[in-house]
Amino acid sequence: MVFWAGAAGAALFVLVFLVDGWSRPNYAPVRHPVSALALGGRGWIQTANFVVSGSAITVGALGVVFQGPSILLGVVLAAFGLALVASGVFRMDPMLGYPPGAPEGIPGEHSIRHRLHDHAGAVVFLSLPLAAAIGAFTLPGTPWRIVSGCLAVALFLGFGRFGSAWEAVSPRLGLIQRAVIIPGWGWLAALFTALALGLH
Repeated sequence: MVFWAGAAGAALFVLVFLVDGWSRPNYAPVRHPVSALALGGRGWIQTANFVVSGSAITVGALGVVFQGPSILLGVVLAAFGLALVASGVFRMDPMLGYPPGAPEGIPGEHSIRHRLHDHAGAVVFLSLPLAAAIGAFTLPGTPWRIVSGCLAVALFLGFGRFGSAWEAVSPRLGLIQRAVIIPGWGWLAALFTALALGLH
């Protein structure tokens, strides 16, 4: 049951930010990061998405610790889930023109809340490729190890590309982030599903 919770949390996170992002007025998924969805009148949706999905993933991660193929993998996934929760508790500051009236660029000074959000985000974006790398050595079956290893490399490179896009205030910032998040969370949902079905 705990693995199904983890799978649902990973899938729910992606589904919610895709639907909310494409249907929200004045929000541009190609430009704006997922975290910006926690701002504005409908911000509670993404805030809840961070907290609920992160909590569900943490539950699944604890299952990996006690029932899965690797304690270390479970611990890293738990850190990932808790960092998602923290990303919801501490919202980013308004910027990049969202919500309407926010600065068009990225301000040089940030609130403490935003800095804590950034720290949580760093844990999220580092722990998932680390988890995939651990999976490349600990998951049973050659296909899982190959896919996990390739994903780990892709995520490390992709998150680095997102960091560069953030520094450059790229107009495709949101698109680059989504191109990394979707396969990463997809791997996580697939892993939890496989564990629920008996992968050991």
